Amino acid sequence: MTAVDPPATRTASQVPDAQPPGGFLGRSRTFTGVSPMSIGITWLWLSIIVLLPLAAITVHSFDDGWSGFWDAVSAPAAVDTLWITVLVSVIAALINVVFGTLIAWVLVRDDFPGKGFVNAIIDLPFALPTIVASLVLLSLYGPNSPIDIQLNATKPALVIALTFVTLPFVVRQVQPVLIELDADVEEAAAVLGANNLTIFRKIVLPALLPAILTGAGLAFTRAIGEFGSVVLIGGNIPGDTQVASQYIQQQIEIDAPVNAAAISVVLLVIAFVTLLVLRIAGRGQAQREDADR
Repeated sequence: MTAVDPPATRTASQVPDAQPPGGFLGRSRTFTGVSPMSIGITWLWLSIIVLLPLAAITVHSFDDGWSGFWDAVSAPAAVDTLWITVLVSVIAALINVVFGTLIAWVLVRDDFPGKGFVNAIIDLPFALPTIVASLVLLSLYGPNSPIDIQLNATKPALVIALTFVTLPFVVRQVQPVLIELDADVEEAAAVLGANNLTIFRKIVLPALLPAILTGAGLAFTRAIGEFGSVVLIGGNIPGDTQVASQYIQQQIEIDAPVNAAAISVVLLVIAFVTLLVLRIAGRGQAQREDADR
């Protein structure tokens, strides 16, 4: 019996067109990581579009020093307009929490004629120019109201305008959560004798709460800086219906840009704190869910 010669082995240099691991030039061809250039481009674009303008307005607000900034934001007219802005924005956000959640529930859980149309027009406030929204509301609630309800130049008019433009935030936050919510758990609770209110309070609401809070926060941060939808229907009455965005425009018109910048910074801080709280709350919720698994 003759011995079988072992198969000849060849080195990589002997194999035609051999390439080192990782493809050409030894670099990986996978896309699991992010290159430093991509990170740099991202930060550059973010700085140009967001960070630099915010930094510029912040620096400009202190052109007259800290005392000038404080005088601008503590002036009675500024305090009044900030208070009105926060008040009507909170009310609009709370209204959308209730009705936005209800609309999302109906769109997900019910079937009815025209459901697709209703689902589509939810995003109309995003697409519609806000000045057009203000004109529409003025036509409906203005001096020549076809329904004989005159609300122009009142706080309720501000609330209606802000509710209109911020409704999609809550609906679109709650809707995906409802779609993913396991209906079997609700059915099991019903079989065990739980009524509809108990099922909603114990099962549905805890699952929806993070999305509801996020939608409310986004609606609030959008509302505090809204201008177009309130410019006609609001009336712009100082101390009554003048919101912060209109006050800022007024300061620009009277050649007081530092005052306008100072109020803008206050709005930025309010929005940033709101989003930060939402971020922290969302992270805490995620950690609790991971701990329960």
